[in-house]
Amino acid sequence: MQSYADIDGDSGVHRFEINDTSITVWFTGTQKPYTYSYLSAGQHHVEHMKRLALAGDGLNSYINKNVKFKYVR
Repeated sequence: MQSYADIDGDSGVHRFEINDTSITVWFTGTQKPYTYSYLSAGQHHVEHMKRLALAGDGLNSYINKNVKFKYVR
C-alpha cells in the first residue's frame, strides 16, 4: 500500500495498492477500500488509474468521471 502523492493537494484519494489486474483505493475520511478490477471496471480504466496513482495526480477526478460505481462488490 502506498500513500497517494496528491501533487495539487486537492484529491480525495489517500492511499492505493496496485495489483496485476486491479487497483485498490482508500479515500480520505473512509476506512473502506474500493477495488477496481479488470472485470468490474475494464482493463483500460484500471491501467490508466494505475498510471495516475503512481503520478500522484488526477486519480480522484478520473474515478468520479469514469468508474465511480464500478468497484468490486
